[in-house]
Amino acid sequence: MSWFDETIMARKGVAKGKALESRTITEAEQGSYPYIYTAQLEPVLRVDPGTVVAAETHDAFEGAIKHETDRPTEILNFPYLNPQNGPIWVNGAEKGDTLAVYIESIVPRGPQPRGTTVIMPEFGGLVPTADTALLTAALPEVVRKLEITVEGGTKWNDKISLPYEPFIGTLGVAPAAEAISSLVPDYYGGNMDMPDVAPGAVVYLPVQTEGGYLFLGDCHAAQGDGELCGVAVEHPTVTTVRIDLIKNWSIRSPRLENEKFYMTIGTARPMEDAARGAYRELIRWLAADFGFDEIDAYMLLTQCGRVRLGNMVDPKYSIGASVLKSIVGIAK
Repeated sequence: MSWFDETIMARKGVAKGKALESRTITEAEQGSYPYIYTAQLEPVLRVDPGTVVAAETHDAFEGAIKHETDRPTEILNFPYLNPQNGPIWVNGAEKGDTLAVYIESIVPRGPQPRGTTVIMPEFGGLVPTADTALLTAALPEVVRKLEITVEGGTKWNDKISLPYEPFIGTLGVAPAAEAISSLVPDYYGGNMDMPDVAPGAVVYLPVQTEGGYLFLGDCHAAQGDGELCGVAVEHPTVTTVRIDLIKNWSIRSPRLENEKFYMTIGTARPMEDAARGAYRELIRWLAADFGFDEIDAYMLLTQCGRVRLGNMVDPKYSIGASVLKSIVGIAK
């Protein structure tokens, strides 16, 4: 028995059998890449649950930054950052259901894959921004173009190479009645920048409207906790996911599991409210699906809960609260 046979989706009757169908979203098939999460866009795909989709994602700048001599402020058109693949309509999805997105693989795209990271004025964790107004002068604009290979990782310089640890920076469903920038994370997912949204993980997303309208993009080759300067190693990829549907499982915000732990993701400002939201939903998950008393789960997580900082730079901050499956398994 593999760990997947014990996932929440398997427990709720969604087995990981043979994929019903395999589909693609190439650049040509995608056409215009959206920069908003909304149910008002025409789906680029309509799929049945159990379908595997391989999407050609762009980097966060849609390839506009090509050289280290480029100046982002002269090239980029804020807020048109984080181009997305999708939306993908999932047949049968309705409000009150949950999409289960299993991330099969993420590989660099292009004959000579390169990543991009930058420093831009009024963006980052340690600089004045539009929301954090200071008299401090802006940092100079800096662009780094970096070689990427699956085997060799991200070549930072002649001495330092970072492991290739790809993940999906922006993944979510359409909100019920809004059009929200793909830069913003919230209850529907979005720009969470959570490194655990990686190959081997199942991400659970709360369906807000008929069809779900799944979006994905903004894949990172490497990122430290918090995405400190505001920009990870952004790179174009072929990202392959399997999209399943759990009927009548209503969750408040994104959840995740992999072979080792269960995680709930909270987004808010200030940061402590993101942590509170994540931990509250983890407690409720332990109570609803694993038989814990809420007060007991509250006390237990005080001793063994873990916190992961996804981003500290976006319009809302993202934090993941998690607990090891080995601990939950002992308690069952």
